[in-house]
Amino acid sequence: MNILVLNCGSSSIKYQLFDMQDSARVLAKGLIERIGITDGILTHKPTGKDPYKVVLDIPDHTVGINMVMDALVDPVHGVIKSISEIKAVGHRVAHGGENFKESVLIDNDVKRDIEKCAELAPLHNPAHLKGILSCEKLLPGIPQVAVFDTSFHQTMPDYAFMYAIPYEYYEKYRIRKYGFHGTSHRFVAEKACKMLNMDLYNSKIITCHLGNGASITAIENGKSIDTSMGFTPVDGLIMGTRTGEIDPGVLLYLADKEELSVSGVNNMINKKSGVAGISQLSSDMRDLEAAANEGNPKALLALNMYAYKIKKFIGAYVAAMNGLDLLIFTAGVGENDFNARKMICTGMEYMGIEVDEDVNHGVKGKDLVISKPSSKVKVMVITTDEELVIASDTQTIVEKLVY
Repeated sequence: MNILVLNCGSSSIKYQLFDMQDSARVLAKGLIERIGITDGILTHKPTGKDPYKVVLDIPDHTVGINMVMDALVDPVHGVIKSISEIKAVGHRVAHGGENFKESVLIDNDVKRDIEKCAELAPLHNPAHLKGILSCEKLLPGIPQVAVFDTSFHQTMPDYAFMYAIPYEYYEKYRIRKYGFHGTSHRFVAEKACKMLNMDLYNSKIITCHLGNGASITAIENGKSIDTSMGFTPVDGLIMGTRTGEIDPGVLLYLADKEELSVSGVNNMINKKSGVAGISQLSSDMRDLEAAANEGNPKALLALNMYAYKIKKFIGAYVAAMNGLDLLIFTAGVGENDFNARKMICTGMEYMGIEVDEDVNHGVKGKDLVISKPSSKVKVMVITTDEELVIASDTQTIVEKLVY
């Protein structure tokens, strides 16, 4: 079964085509950029063939997805002979609110609910919906599945997801912690347990998804019981350009002093803060580590703050679960930055976390145990693959359909 996975942004489309026969195999992947802007770009990378790039105006998502279809069946660069070989489409959808606890087959009710959640994810859900509607036009009758970033975290108890603000705001606006990166947290926990022959449903796991956006999740007996991102993805850890958790009074004070509007505050906490804001240099950990090694005090401060915040969340989640069996690092920083992993895990021996520095050093993009044999807690690097989760969920749902 060939499954097309789409991640539609406001002006971009990421895509992968999977052959799910036997074991999942990527046939092609690519990216469309600058939708609705002049000089749009399609970058297409077919497996086993030369990649190619097209530059032309791409006015909307329908035109963009049509270009993807053309690229997939292109006589030279294509990987299938006909669009009819695509049997299903899986969509990444950022926010499912409280409506979706798992991935679902898309119908009119699902589309309506995705649209209702747009006010909770105004930069993401409208774009995902455009992708869904475009596929309906271009692939009529082909089943589509929505896989939500938030659904894995719908198992959190109310005392973990509620905020201590007047309860009426939850009733009126559903203001609560939702959490994100759910597909990644679920995937790496399952993958690690298979590698270790550990029972996912009888274990205490902390997963650290550390990229430009970053979050940590406490997984007890296979269920998310708490996560660091909140109502929006700006809460929790210090990130590339996002503040993470902050005293709300600071924002009120700055809004007054700097005469910032709501959009001005939003821009500051999402795009001008994090390690980039602290270092006044970069949101890239590689740049910060190089600068810190050269004696840049702000770069060093940013790295220390970053690691310290993660360490605090790990400690909090060990307390919440009354123990820990497995600690996982994943995503761009988690998988590739062995220095960050060392900074985070140093000084956590009391909790049973002992990293083998010889093993950890230099590990990039590999699935590997990096803890010492004596460590009570297993520590692992696990490569994530959110697109594969989407393809797998789509296959599972579509195979249940009766044609």
